[in-house]
Amino acid sequence: MNQLERLLSLWDHLGLRTAHVAVQLPVDIAVLAQAHPERIAGLGICEAPGINPAPLLPVAARTALIAGDRGHSTRIGDNAAAALPGSRRAVLADYSAQVWNDCVSDRTDAVVAALLSLPGEATVLTASPRSGLHEGISYDIQGRGPALVLFPLMLSAAQWDAAMPALTAHYTVIRLGGRHLSGVAVLEGRGESPTYMGMLFQLLEAMAPAPGASVLEVGCGCGALIRRVARRLGPDRTLTGVDLNPFLLREAAALAEQDGLAAQIRFRQGNAEQLPFPDASFDHAYSVTVLEECDADKAMRELRRVVKPGGGVGVIVRGIDIHQSWNMELPDAIRRKIEIPPQSLGKGGVADASLYRRFAAAGFRALSCSPALASFAWDDTSFIRYREEAMLARLTPEEAAVWDTAKQAALAAGVLFTTNPFHCVMGRVP
Repeated sequence: MNQLERLLSLWDHLGLRTAHVAVQLPVDIAVLAQAHPERIAGLGICEAPGINPAPLLPVAARTALIAGDRGHSTRIGDNAAAALPGSRRAVLADYSAQVWNDCVSDRTDAVVAALLSLPGEATVLTASPRSGLHEGISYDIQGRGPALVLFPLMLSAAQWDAAMPALTAHYTVIRLGGRHLSGVAVLEGRGESPTYMGMLFQLLEAMAPAPGASVLEVGCGCGALIRRVARRLGPDRTLTGVDLNPFLLREAAALAEQDGLAAQIRFRQGNAEQLPFPDASFDHAYSVTVLEECDADKAMRELRRVVKPGGGVGVIVRGIDIHQSWNMELPDAIRRKIEIPPQSLGKGGVADASLYRRFAAAGFRALSCSPALASFAWDDTSFIRYREEAMLARLTPEEAAVWDTAKQAALAAGVLFTTNPFHCVMGRVP
C-alpha cells in the first residue's frame, strides 16, 4: 500500500470527509494534497526543514506557513509563500529551529493561533475519545468539533503536548504516529538503504559480537537500526537501545512489538552525555548520526565507560565536509548549491573528519577509520523526498523548475538517487 492509499484509507476509517491538517514535513501529506485536495480543509505547515511547493498547489489558498523570522526558517517560509499563491505566513517571532528543536513547545501561542484560524470546513466528529492502529498508522482522538489531524513533528520529544489544551477546546484532535509518518518514516526509510546499513554492518563485523554478547545502541530513536541489527545478529545476542526522546522510544517499542522483536530488544530513556548504566555494562556499543547533536566528546567518553575492556565501539556521523550528490543532469550553478550537505550541528557536536582525532582522544585504541558514501534511491519511503524538500529550499523558483525537469528525466531513466557522505570509526576499549 502506498502513502496515498494509506491516508485515504485512514480518512475513511475515521469518518473524515475532510479535515484540517498540521504537519512539519510536507512530504507526509503531499500526495493527498495533490490527488485529493478536497479531503484537506486547511493545512498548517509548522517549521518545515524544507518545502516542495508543487504538490501543495491545489491547497495553497488554504495553507498557513508557520515559520520563524530568522535564518533558515524565514527563507523556507518566504520561498514557500511566494510559490503558493494565496497562502499566508504565520511568523514565529525571533525564532529559527533545527530539525531536532521543539517549535510547538517553544512558540505554543503563535502555533495555536495559526491553527485555530485555518480556513475551510472540516468534518465535525462526535465520537468519544478513542485510539487505534490502521494500516500501520496509530491514532489517538481527543476533543470535540471540526477534525484537526496532527501529523508527528520531526524529532520533538513533547510533540504537540503544549498545544493540546487549546486545540482540543476547539477541535476534535487526531494525533497520528507509526512507521509511515514524519521523522519515524524518514529514519525507517533511511534504514532501508543497503549501502547505509552496510556502513553499520561493517562496524558490527569488525566488533564481532560473540554468541551471548550484549550490544548497546546510543540514540536509537524509533529503533529503525536496532531492529535490523537484531535480525542480523540473531536471537543469541541481547540488544539495548537508549534515547533521550520519549516519543521516539514509544514508537520504538511499538514497532519492535509489531515486528516480533520485543523479546530481543529492550529500550531505556537516557542521555548520550550521561548514560544510565554502570561501568562496563556491555560487550559492544555503537551510535549512528547522534553525535552531531550533543557534546560529542562527553558522549564518546560515556561509550567507552559503559563498554567492557576489549569491547568494540563504533560511531557514524554525517560528513558535512564532503560533497553530496544527486544523480541528475543539472547546470553547474545548481549543482554547486546542492553539493553542500545540510550544515546542521549542535554545540559540541561532530560531523566532519575531526571525529577520528576526537575518538582517539577519548581513549579508544586500534582505530579503523573510513569515510563512506551511502546511496538512497527514489522509492516510496520518505527519506529521499525529505532530502529533496531540504534541497529545494536552496533554489530559486526558476532553478526549482530546472530541478524538476532533470528529476523527471532521471526518474524516467530509472537512475534517480542521492548519495550522502558519512564518517565511520570503530575502536576498542583498552
